[in-house]
Amino acid sequence: MTNAAKWEAVIGLEVHAQMLTKTKIFCGCSTAFGSEPNTQTCPICIGMPGVLPVLNKKALEFAIRTGLAVNCTISKYSRFARKNYFYPDLPKGYQISQFEHPICEHGYLEIFVDNEVKRIGITRIHMEEDAGKNIHEGAGSYSFVDLNRTGVPLMEIVSEPDLRTPAEAAEYMRKIRSIVRYLGVCDGNLEQGSLRCDANVSVRPAGQKEFGIRAEVKNINSFRNVEKAIEYEINRQIRLLEDGGTVIQETRQWDADRGLTESMRSKEEAHDYRYFPEPDLVPLSVDGKWIDDIREALPELPDAKRQRFMEACGLPESDADQLTAERSTAEWFESAVMAGGRPKAVWNWIMGDLMKLLNEQNKSIEDCAIKPPQLAGMLRLIDEGLISGKIAKTVFEEMFRTGNDAEAIVKDRGLVQISDLSEIEKVVDEIISKSGKEVERFMAGDEKLLGFFVGQAMKATKGKANPGMLNELIKKKLS
Repeated sequence: MTNAAKWEAVIGLEVHAQMLTKTKIFCGCSTAFGSEPNTQTCPICIGMPGVLPVLNKKALEFAIRTGLAVNCTISKYSRFARKNYFYPDLPKGYQISQFEHPICEHGYLEIFVDNEVKRIGITRIHMEEDAGKNIHEGAGSYSFVDLNRTGVPLMEIVSEPDLRTPAEAAEYMRKIRSIVRYLGVCDGNLEQGSLRCDANVSVRPAGQKEFGIRAEVKNINSFRNVEKAIEYEINRQIRLLEDGGTVIQETRQWDADRGLTESMRSKEEAHDYRYFPEPDLVPLSVDGKWIDDIREALPELPDAKRQRFMEACGLPESDADQLTAERSTAEWFESAVMAGGRPKAVWNWIMGDLMKLLNEQNKSIEDCAIKPPQLAGMLRLIDEGLISGKIAKTVFEEMFRTGNDAEAIVKDRGLVQISDLSEIEKVVDEIISKSGKEVERFMAGDEKLLGFFVGQAMKATKGKANPGMLNELIKKKLS
């Protein structure tokens, strides 16, 4: 056991986001995922002698768009560098990246953890090309290399060491994913590796200003694993220090199956990569008007949308936070409200029944057969007393399956709610006359039996009786 209260963790994240361009960063090869190995390559991305890279302007635009969204300064002057290292999946023997002059610097974003807002600094965002992929499975004593991913455009979003807990780190990464998806610059698919995270973790005695020696943890591919990997690494370092040992600066790998980090290699410093300016690419000089145009075209981002939903729709902060995590969900909600649905009722149906059905069928809200105005139409039927909440669930499932309007489903299946008092009274009188023992117990003070009478009446009317009228009538009859 460690005495964690005596220690403070210092955490910084390096989030690698694959930009959602159709072609690679320095050539015209496709970036599509899942193709046959080595079918999306050309002399430029596999580093043949004599070829020259040309920067994909859309990748530059996406980097600027992201920088503006997280309050960065956009550099009017930036340039690429060669980062030299030797891996089998790096055909040129170097990676084209940015070093001294990145495209974006000195930004921040805010996260909401434990009912508090915390600002996390962003040191820089720089562009670089991805490496290939080593394939070890099913290869016997051999490994193979797939270079399809080589040259795919990446942004590396580097935070300041402002994070203190695994929960903060996971929330920060969720926020990054939400922003890049709102912007349309990255699909945020952790399973396919289009959003990846490395964590720099150190510990220091509580109250100490100086940072401890950090370890970099790689291979983190989910929000859950961000928390688990960092938590393990914090505890590992505390145990080591409390036992009189020393933390060494190294790169470690997260093994999700075993739930631990393990040493990969000593941690490289910048000089180990022998950075020098990329001679085949001219420095970037970004026009100020272009930056302004990109800023003007930014969509409403999660924080602004959340605040607006709270003010205009009266949603609690937690509800608005959940709703705005995904742009598609927030826009679906807004469309349903604009079509006449009450905001809180729309939120309840989206976050409850709709998400349940989507998850069961592994669908996204964009693929949903129900359109926002159809939900608003169903809610009108409830408000008008034509269907009950219980009937609405049956109607909603049918809408999800067929895409038909609620009104048509109610009419075709005869699901209109019974709100005729005399008709409900007949049913109630019959149930009371057949339930002498239950009536006696209820009259003697066993008020839980109210549910029995309501249930029997609902069964008799096939769930169509108006619940409010039914409850009132039963209480009146038995009083």
